[in-house]
Amino acid sequence: MNSNIKKALLFIGLTFFFCWLMVALFFAFGGKWDTPVSFGMTTIYMFIPMAVAIIVQKFIYKESLKKPLGIFFKLNRWFVVAWLVPPVIAFATLGVSLLFPGVEYSPEMAEMFERFKSLLTAEQLAQMENQTSTLPIHPFWLSLLQGLVAGVTINAIFGFGEELGWRGLLQRELGFMGFWKSSLTIGAVWGIWHTPIILQGHNYPEHPVAGVFMMTIWCILLAPIFSYVRLKAKSVIAAAIMHGSFNATAGLAVMVVKGGNDLLIGVTGLAGFIVFIILNTGLFIYDKFLTSEPIIMDVKP
Repeated sequence: MNSNIKKALLFIGLTFFFCWLMVALFFAFGGKWDTPVSFGMTTIYMFIPMAVAIIVQKFIYKESLKKPLGIFFKLNRWFVVAWLVPPVIAFATLGVSLLFPGVEYSPEMAEMFERFKSLLTAEQLAQMENQTSTLPIHPFWLSLLQGLVAGVTINAIFGFGEELGWRGLLQRELGFMGFWKSSLTIGAVWGIWHTPIILQGHNYPEHPVAGVFMMTIWCILLAPIFSYVRLKAKSVIAAAIMHGSFNATAGLAVMVVKGGNDLLIGVTGLAGFIVFIILNTGLFIYDKFLTSEPIIMDVKP
């Protein structure tokens, strides 16, 4: 067996084992979803790929971490791309969502408040509505500013917990497959890894079972974008920033719309899929015809 594949499979096997075991034990001992404890569990879940990558790279294969896994903090323009592309995707997804029948623009955010009914008491919800109505700027723009700050700080740290595994170790070990095959393979692994939490309603609360399939396709479509930024920046830190910024601003795509459902609207719905397909097409055209340093046809992490 190819040594790169063997190492990749070891990482994947250990990551899935520890992550899925943790979720199974959480519910076996009476854990409940959408609670502070479940939030802590999902936080640990995000850092397991990083921990396994370090174990496999440093302690099993006894290789260095920094250069092979791309842990470099030297800034370049691709770090800025990583930070700003996610909110652009959210805006584009919002626009695509509004093209679907039955989906409307809702500046009063009625549907967003409806989603909070299951999480907040009537008093808390009323207080939240009152606070947002008295803000000097629309909550959408405030959320954008908060997302940009969080995306490059705390969310990027959480993103690094995953990215050291996906775009660090796996990107290096599967690079011999070429850009598209390696990116799509990593995307499939990344998507399937989400299965236990998707089944609990994460991202697709209305359709948790169908959501497993949707999440896998979503990660497959998103993976080339993450991989391209990681390779162009020559740093997995850029991928972590993109991951953090994405998580912090994705909610913008559904904040001011009503109608549709979780399979249709938002960055994880069909609207997001359409935006990713367009973005991947643009990425291919850019790399083939517009950049002086193409990497899609010659990937060397």
